[in-house]
Amino acid sequence: MCNMDHPAYHGPISKQRCEELLSKERKDGTYLIRDSETLQGALCLCVYKQKVVYTYRILQTHTGHFTVQTSSGVEEKFFKSLKDLIHNYKQRNQGLATHLRHSLKRKMLQEQPQLCPEPIVPDEENDYENVNRSGEYVVFLPD
Repeated sequence: MCNMDHPAYHGPISKQRCEELLSKERKDGTYLIRDSETLQGALCLCVYKQKVVYTYRILQTHTGHFTVQTSSGVEEKFFKSLKDLIHNYKQRNQGLATHLRHSLKRKMLQEQPQLCPEPIVPDEENDYENVNRSGEYVVFLPD
């Protein structure tokens, strides 16, 4: 989920740092989005309510839609964009501890680390089997 451009997206900050940032605000419904520390490619929607930070995992489908991971038996909702997902959860009674009210925006874009590594562009002269690319190898497995 590279190239996230939502103003509340803070990138790969830790859960602890997230809780510090939200707790400073002391406003119920303050939220931010960060990268999941436990599931690569997932995001976390973190919401402050009464001195507790609630964390909800956001997943992106292979078609590009976003959803908040739900408990078994709870119907999932899918959204075309992260902005649409956030808009939905700003409404009351949508299943979160509290509805989203205050976006905690990241301070400065230039302070954000590079969130996505540069893609490896194949060298057209090689057959790509075990080609050394800065210590990485491309390995073909048998069919």
